[in-house]
Amino acid sequence: MMHRSLLTPLVIAVSLGSLAFAGQAQARDLRMAPGVPPAHPAYDPMFTEFAERLAEKTDGELTGNLLGTEVANIGNMRNALRSGMVEVGLFLPAYFPADLPEFNLVGDLALLGTNPHAMGAAMTEYIVTCGECQQELKKLGIVYTSSHASDLYRILSTEPASSLDDLQGLRMRVGGPQYSRWAEAMGISPASIPVGEQYEALSQGVIEGTIASVADIISFRLDDVLNHITDIQLGTFHSTISHAVGQQAWDSFSPEQRKAVVESSVEASAAITQRWGYEMADEAREIAQESDIEILEPDPELLDATEAFLEEDLTYAAEQAENRYGVEDAASKIERFQGLVEKWTGIVEDVGEEPEAVAEAMEREIWSQVDFSSYGT
Repeated sequence: MMHRSLLTPLVIAVSLGSLAFAGQAQARDLRMAPGVPPAHPAYDPMFTEFAERLAEKTDGELTGNLLGTEVANIGNMRNALRSGMVEVGLFLPAYFPADLPEFNLVGDLALLGTNPHAMGAAMTEYIVTCGECQQELKKLGIVYTSSHASDLYRILSTEPASSLDDLQGLRMRVGGPQYSRWAEAMGISPASIPVGEQYEALSQGVIEGTIASVADIISFRLDDVLNHITDIQLGTFHSTISHAVGQQAWDSFSPEQRKAVVESSVEASAAITQRWGYEMADEAREIAQESDIEILEPDPELLDATEAFLEEDLTYAAEQAENRYGVEDAASKIERFQGLVEKWTGIVEDVGEEPEAVAEAMEREIWSQVDFSSYGT
């Protein structure tokens, strides 16, 4: 018979081992889909850092398994999230204008963007505090976490495109309604082509250019098919949900886990904005010079036409949202968003363009006032 003094430590050891095993059994490996190739900053750092930070903040309760584009890409992300095949994914509302008119009312105001960090933060505060936007997302079974923003868009082309005369009749890929309206106003023929297909479209002569971030030279290897960059600032792409969470997954999280998801998303969004909006843009310009891609200054007439377009388009955007999609009081909503852009431009100027500082400001100004026991439910 085993002596009682030996039995007690053995029982304690077995109990501790069982508890450890039970804790490991509770760990959850979330199916996460960046929806883009690994070279794109939405993959690394946006999803790699998100998964890493989430594991740290939840002590390993929530981890991530990154899925490739063969499983889920930008185009099918809505269905992937709704079906539960993907639990956390990059979601671009601009791809679904009829489903998300409230979200895209401000997401489409690309040309307002002058500072990527400020635009990502302004977008985040607007959507979190927009009841109509939250209702739209609820119908899709998606919970909002944060937004990020790109480098300022430019004209990347195979033909010179620095003047209004140059632009007449050129076919160019555009990434959203406001870019499409701008292109038409400048005499360009806009083409709605998925971002992942722009390389092939340029190489085959289907289009002569793309309105995109200079960083796409790295993300999509465009240096092989471009001849010119027109250095006109055309705002940011910020109609984004960096880490959209499927409703079923969100409902299964505790309030503490939801908070950790959001904090991880905010920090990863600031990281991608820094990478995409600043660092990659500089690196892409170096690659462009090495590849003999000519960087052109925009003609003053083109700059004047673009400024005039922006002023008129804010009114048009409000009217279109109301008449086509039934958005109520669109003009005042645009005005509120403009106020948030000004607010966050000032905050970013104060804290500096460091992702950690921007993320801390977003958590303080936005998420500290959110009740995670009810948010997204």
